[in-house]
Amino acid sequence: MKVFKSIIKWIVVAFFASTILAVVALRFLPVYFTPLMFIRCCEQMGEGKSLKLKHHWVPLEEISSSLPQAVMASEDAKFLQHHGFDFQAIEKAAERNSKHPEKRKLGASTISQQTAKNVFLWPGRSWVRKGFEVYFTGLIELMWSKQRIMEVYLNSIEMGDGIYGADAVAEEHFNTQAQHLSKVQCALIAATLPNPRKFSSKHPSAYMLKRQARILREMRYVTPLPKEGEDVKINKKK
Repeated sequence: MKVFKSIIKWIVVAFFASTILAVVALRFLPVYFTPLMFIRCCEQMGEGKSLKLKHHWVPLEEISSSLPQAVMASEDAKFLQHHGFDFQAIEKAAERNSKHPEKRKLGASTISQQTAKNVFLWPGRSWVRKGFEVYFTGLIELMWSKQRIMEVYLNSIEMGDGIYGADAVAEEHFNTQAQHLSKVQCALIAATLPNPRKFSSKHPSAYMLKRQARILREMRYVTPLPKEGEDVKINKKK
């Protein structure tokens, strides 16, 4: 029994030490690959498709400033205010899901949660994965700046079939670079994020164009992402 307890203790110590070290390291190092990228490649091989993995890491300064605004307007309007979790959004989502169980489940994941999931975890809805997501979200909020979280998010998020990150989608869908994306293009990219494999920013449907227009309106009230070290001045809706 003592040996068993000792093994468990060292497993726990190794887990916390390795995960904290990984989060600290990725505060500074580019994230070139994520678990989801490997999973998608395995799915492609399993379906007999040719491998497609388009991903170019670029620093935040080389991404259009409109893209952080667009994804905040679409995914997480309180990104600059919360510490990883939007409890008001979680409460609203839980209430809506309980009242309308027949409809598609409404999520309330913040950009920080999505970044933690993309970089450290696997897709899924199990309670185990969700528990790890909470843990890693807390770590990156503690150890990374909001700018770093956004930088990693915009470089690792799935933005199409086999397409990951702002620069890859800019090249594949708009024949440009991430830094040259227009405000309209950024809003269209953000409009795909609920399901980028279903919704395309290259061939947008009428529904996508409607979402794009809404995001463009919301962007007027979203505070631009400040540069590292700058104070955050929250825009108020009028």
